[in-house]
Amino acid sequence: MNDRNNREEVAELDEKTVFVNRCAKTVKGGRRFSFSAIIVVGDKNGNVGLGIGKANEVGDAIRKGGEAARKAMRPIVMKGTSIPHEVYGMCDGGKVLLKPAPDGTGIICGGAMRPVLEAAGIKDVVGKSLGSKNRLNVVKATIDALHQLRSAEAIAALRA
Repeated sequence: MNDRNNREEVAELDEKTVFVNRCAKTVKGGRRFSFSAIIVVGDKNGNVGLGIGKANEVGDAIRKGGEAARKAMRPIVMKGTSIPHEVYGMCDGGKVLLKPAPDGTGIICGGAMRPVLEAAGIKDVVGKSLGSKNRLNVVKATIDALHQLRSAEAIAALRA
């Protein structure tokens, strides 16, 4: 019975493959290829996680990345279908700016930011990726920005 509950929980999660990278190693007989995959998992209800999987086959790399992303899932603060305030996230050279938007605006951003925001369940936001275009760093910067979000009540409690 517990196994069935786990399968249902996994079925609810939204798994998105952001990028699959092929790496080649030259050996005596030629080239040997391996793959790494960047995977984002979210429940579209305020929880999101990032995983990186590496393997000799694409499918195995995606599976490993998905498992790592499920383990790394953390909650984020939302205000309706948007975010509560403007936030700036950084990871190495990747810099991301996220701003709240009115209902019906949609996700106005591109590149590697979109799958993270969709998986988290954010429907209305304006984003800008600055600096590096490296997909891994942009995804990490987006998740960093989302984890910096605080509700008005939490900020008021800190000030009191």
